[in-house]
Amino acid sequence: MKNFMGKDGFQWFVGVVEDRNDPKTLGRVRVRCLGYHTENLVKLPTKDLPWAHPMNPITSATVSGIGQTPLGVVEGTWVVGFFTDGPSAQQPVIMGTLPGVPKNLPTKDAKKGFQDYLNGNFPKYSNESDVNRLAVNERGAEGEELNPHITLIQRRATRETAVGTAQIDGVVGGVAPFPADLDTENNGKWDQPAIPHAAVYPNNHVYETEGGHIKEFDDTKDNERIHERHTTGTGYEIDSEGTKVTKVVKDNYNIITNDDYCHIQGNSRATIDKGLRVRVNSKGESGNNYNIEVGQGASLNVEVNGGNINMTTLNSGADAGDININASRDLNMQVGRGMNIGVIGSIIETSNFKTTSTTNALTQNSGTHDINTGKATINGGSEVDVNASIINLN
Repeated sequence: MKNFMGKDGFQWFVGVVEDRNDPKTLGRVRVRCLGYHTENLVKLPTKDLPWAHPMNPITSATVSGIGQTPLGVVEGTWVVGFFTDGPSAQQPVIMGTLPGVPKNLPTKDAKKGFQDYLNGNFPKYSNESDVNRLAVNERGAEGEELNPHITLIQRRATRETAVGTAQIDGVVGGVAPFPADLDTENNGKWDQPAIPHAAVYPNNHVYETEGGHIKEFDDTKDNERIHERHTTGTGYEIDSEGTKVTKVVKDNYNIITNDDYCHIQGNSRATIDKGLRVRVNSKGESGNNYNIEVGQGASLNVEVNGGNINMTTLNSGADAGDININASRDLNMQVGRGMNIGVIGSIIETSNFKTTSTTNALTQNSGTHDINTGKATINGGSEVDVNASIINLN
């Protein structure tokens, strides 16, 4: 135990990660250490380097999967650590990573170590800080962006603009007019807010994986943001005013095993490029109704452009339903062409007054036609024809 760390000195090192495929899946990496290992891969191949254990922070339990996985460094990462076995230098532990400004990029299949010669992936940029571009946000003399992050360019290029909203045309004249309901607040369309990235170093805390997944916690004064993005482009962002923009580049699923409540204190606009289907009471249980309530002083407007409005209650035995319409005032209907009503049962009309006006002919066909009235007046103009084998007038 002579060379045990803590009893006989402290041996530390700086080195470069060359391999992270730990066969024991402990997060260990092989590190070529400056001053301890030669860069000559023939004399000392990577496979002969000792495995270095990662040191996780106190906020991570690192037992039974609890806490953060001890993964993150890649081939080409500069690290600092120490040897638990002192001068023997066979039991390294890495305490952290060291950012820098790489002068050269790695050469794949090179003959020298201290670089990512296996993959040639990292570092990606030369003569540039290893700190994420989203955090650095380097600017020129005129305030222009010098090295914008590729995801920032993509987000700006795919920003949604001029998305149309529902525009009710209204009906002028006739027996059933109603005013147009145009969305004049924003000229009938809306734009996705501009991408609010305006980070000032060192306030933006960025986490990016090698696959391109990103998290940002930006504390830049007056531009505080939270941004999380999948490499495909799906993600969300919350700007300094609390506005949240969510974008899903493919399908979106929401699964709620109990009730769902949504309170929108302003207006809601939904634009769907294709169809919409809503199914209620999928289990066929009584009382699960589809209810729509419109508050005082507003209307329910439905407009179909070039299509039909179809309402059906299916004849499913005891569960067959009626269609009920209750109008507290007038019921106005305006038909542009024909009106066809087919009734299997009876028609009952009850009214205080009834006026029927037909421009051309009125034809009524029935097996029996009874008219009961206190007073009947028939004005035929020039002629009234009544044809029957027997005519009874009382």
